Amino acid sequence: MEIISITENHVDDCAKVFVDAYNSPPWNCNWTAEKAHAYLSELVNNIKFIGFIIYDNAAAVAAILGHKKTWWTNDQLMVDELFVSKNAQKNGYGRKLMSYCEEYAKENQIELLALMTNRYLPAFNFYESLDLLAADQYVFMFKQL
Repeated sequence: MEIISITENHVDDCAKVFVDAYNSPPWNCNWTAEKAHAYLSELVNNIKFIGFIIYDNAAAVAAILGHKKTWWTNDQLMVDELFVSKNAQKNGYGRKLMSYCEEYAKENQIELLALMTNRYLPAFNFYESLDLLAADQYVFMFKQL
């Protein structure tokens, strides 16, 4: 198993894992390879992009993509996506990626790791098990158009 920094060259591998993960339960999305590639390329091309991919036996199995955000106190690491291929879930890859990001943050004077997730899906319990806190004072707002 190896964890490496994601570049544009890894987007195809990331997209395959992304589609496999999110088109499976409990998310049951309908991502196409093309849409996933476009979405992940947008993240990778962010000027402050930070991301890592896990290869196990030369196969991509998990990835985390985010970006550094400037804040008045110190920089923050905003996790945009964390996903593990369907058949590789429950093997600790997500934990390894989160731990890797924490170490990266500490080494780069990043004070906070933040992300958004759905309270009613298993990912919420996963993040709680890693000592992330739900911030009840913040509200995610949107307007369907």
